[in-house]
Amino acid sequence: MPINHDLASLAARLLIAPLFIVFGFEKITGYASSAGYMEAYGLPGMLLPLAILVELGGGLAVLFGVFSRWAALVLAGFCIVTALVFHTAWSGDGGQGQFINFMKNFALAGGLVLLAANGPGKYAVRD
Repeated sequence: MPINHDLASLAARLLIAPLFIVFGFEKITGYASSAGYMEAYGLPGMLLPLAILVELGGGLAVLFGVFSRWAALVLAGFCIVTALVFHTAWSGDGGQGQFINFMKNFALAGGLVLLAANGPGKYAVRD
């Protein structure tokens, strides 16, 4: 029995989007600590508003299916960059957790690329 493309696309969007929305919002409520975390990895804290825009804005776009192909591609790139910048310390304490987060980010990027390729389905505001 073939799966309904539109329902599968909606389910995928509903499963992927909250991760970005929650962490984007968390960066707003914990702005100083988020900026400090970025700076600890050599990134300027002034990039935090961009990260918030990508996560929160991209997550909402994917959720509602508004320019979701573009949002998915941007979020896929974001996942790859954050994996490479923040989750490569695989040795020592927390190494396994870092490796899991690294792999999770690449898996999310793969799902987002599929969303970009297949579109949001008919249950979307606008593609």
